[in-house]
Amino acid sequence: MFITNVLLKKAKSKNIMVLMESVVSGHQFNAIRERLADKLELIKFDPYIQRESVYKERRRIRSM
Repeated sequence: MFITNVLLKKAKSKNIMVLMESVVSGHQFNAIRERLADKLELIKFDPYIQRESVYKERRRIRSM
């Protein structure tokens, strides 16, 4: 193993992809947020119930 492989660390990305889920119907979609920001919570149109609904962040999917 070369010394350069040990010394160089992989930089963390600034953004992450998260799974957003509707509180009412369970409809899901992916969103991107900054790594250091608070968990997302937003109001968006829900196609299952044909109305606006609150979406909460469920889990992290991957780094961007």
